[in-house]
Amino acid sequence: MKIGIFALDNFSAGKESIIDERLAGLKQMAHSAKKVYIEVEVITDAQRLGECDGIISPESGKTDLALMDLEFIEKRINSSQEEQEKNLLNKFKAQLEKEETLFKLELSEDESKIARGYPLLSLRPVFLVEPQGIEADKNTILASAYAHCGYISFFTANEKETRAWSLRKGMSCWQASGLIHSDIQKGFIRAEVISFSDLVNDGGINQARGSNHLRLENKDYIVQDADLIKFRFNK
Repeated sequence: MKIGIFALDNFSAGKESIIDERLAGLKQMAHSAKKVYIEVEVITDAQRLGECDGIISPESGKTDLALMDLEFIEKRINSSQEEQEKNLLNKFKAQLEKEETLFKLELSEDESKIARGYPLLSLRPVFLVEPQGIEADKNTILASAYAHCGYISFFTANEKETRAWSLRKGMSCWQASGLIHSDIQKGFIRAEVISFSDLVNDGGINQARGSNHLRLENKDYIVQDADLIKFRFNK
């Protein structure tokens, strides 16, 4: 996942781990040798914002993002010959003139298909922050932006490691298995799932199993944030 930084000087470009305190307790429960956090790529180059999954910006930067997109929209309206495209461009123009991001708009499937060809920054989730808040806790800002962009985390744990995996919200157990290894996805049978709240309330993995809080889910199960998952698969 790539997170772009707009009009903020407090971040450095490069890989950044999102520290999830939930992993510490889970590592202890599983007696793991280490814990592995989710890693995101921080982009500070304004020319590369178009390749990012989401953007972190100060409140004041929202207007600048809208103006940058508006400049493109106005040029495109003048050159467009298709009525469907012009209607969409005018819809975008009205939103941007209110200094609102385009991400907030509900688009039809056809509109989304057209919009994917545009280099519009505010079509991405824009997470707005106060500049003074950045100094307090960059990790909290990154974690909040990560969630704002529509991502959740699921966990795996064994003696080797306790690891957080990045997943788009709404994805299935089968899709999650493919993030770990394609062989697991191909041979998927079932998934053993324990919610993090049950782990905490029961006091451990074995205790959660003993309390019948371990569930067997099929490939269509929609993964929830902080699910602990062990995949059963044919090797």
